[in-house]
Amino acid sequence: MDSAQFQRQLEQEGFSDILTVEREADGMLDEHTHPFEAKALVLEGEILLRCGAREQRCRAGDIFHLQAGEPHQEFYGPQGVRYLVGRK
Repeated sequence: MDSAQFQRQLEQEGFSDILTVEREADGMLDEHTHPFEAKALVLEGEILLRCGAREQRCRAGDIFHLQAGEPHQEFYGPQGVRYLVGRK
């Protein structure tokens, strides 16, 4: 799925706040939550999401989805990560 297709899908699913996020190489965010639901398509690089005991590694072309208030940690790959994300 390309970014234009993904953006259309997000809009159809009611994600009105759509933006591109870039994170630094080998960076991370400790456990935190967001007050919004997020669905993202990784465009470049890599991200590892840790939600409790569950881990999800995403690379270019992969999609990840987090519910509002879901505690998680984020770890960025050696080239960082860039993703298109919808929030609602």
